[in-house]
Amino acid sequence: MPQGALLFDLPNFPHDTWTTHLRRFLPDLDVRASFDEATAKDIMYCVAWKPQPGMLRKLPNLKIVFSMGAGVDGIMADTTYPRHIPLARVVDDTLAQAMSEYVVFNTLYWHRRMNDFAALQRESKWRQLPAPRAPFVRVGILGFGVLGQAAARALSALNYQLLGWSATPKNVDGVRTFHGSGQLHAFLGETDILVCLLPLTPDTRGILNEKTFAALPNGACVINAARGGHLVEGDLIAAIDRGHLRGASLDVFNTEPLPATSPLWSHPKIVITSHSAAFTDPASFMRQVATTIQRIDQGLPPENLVDFTRGY
Repeated sequence: MPQGALLFDLPNFPHDTWTTHLRRFLPDLDVRASFDEATAKDIMYCVAWKPQPGMLRKLPNLKIVFSMGAGVDGIMADTTYPRHIPLARVVDDTLAQAMSEYVVFNTLYWHRRMNDFAALQRESKWRQLPAPRAPFVRVGILGFGVLGQAAARALSALNYQLLGWSATPKNVDGVRTFHGSGQLHAFLGETDILVCLLPLTPDTRGILNEKTFAALPNGACVINAARGGHLVEGDLIAAIDRGHLRGASLDVFNTEPLPATSPLWSHPKIVITSHSAAFTDPASFMRQVATTIQRIDQGLPPENLVDFTRGY
């Protein structure tokens, strides 16, 4: 039986579905949605997304924090986070599957010129638009971790040329890999469709900017399913309007919900979805939480921990 309570720190979030799954795996676990000064000492585990700054420091017996999503920037943004407390991120096959679906769909959308066909349909114009064969289309994945590699496996079935960039070296069959800031420009220069799946860190914030777009070949497209903070929105619009980029698919934004006044909504060469590329699966995530709690109770080290020096 787990010692201590778990805090589900997601205010105004309907968490019953999640906690129901957690109780299936750990029926005796004390699960709470709030705490006060008198009960703070009971909390040993916490599931969070964007905790109030300083909140986690109020839990003196906290053993681990679980990020609700694959990205941990919402938690890392708290400069008061107690760095001696392990932070676990989601590593979930269902999340990787959903993200791969989004990437494949939008890669095909721009490769097969569906945006151009939609424009023709609006004008009731019949015109055949040729597209290159997939083996001649270079898809570059910016952020080649778990999600990036899963997307590459899905894209490989369609015979695209695949490139991957990461901060540190990776070696994946069938993918030309690049790493570090010194190889970023070379990676961009050979990418026709750029897919951003980076974690959001101080080093990657704003990386989808004028300089990055200029390094892409003329007519390239951009897909951002990582974080809105990666994109300088004005730079994207400018690169499309001057004809250097052909278009973009965006699932994440600097401000969410995206304000109705944003020019992104009405841009004819930008496809918008509402942060819906991939959702954390309640059953799968709660199983991961339960397994980690059991490991801790058995004296074993938790898995899928964030490296605070890298931010992911």
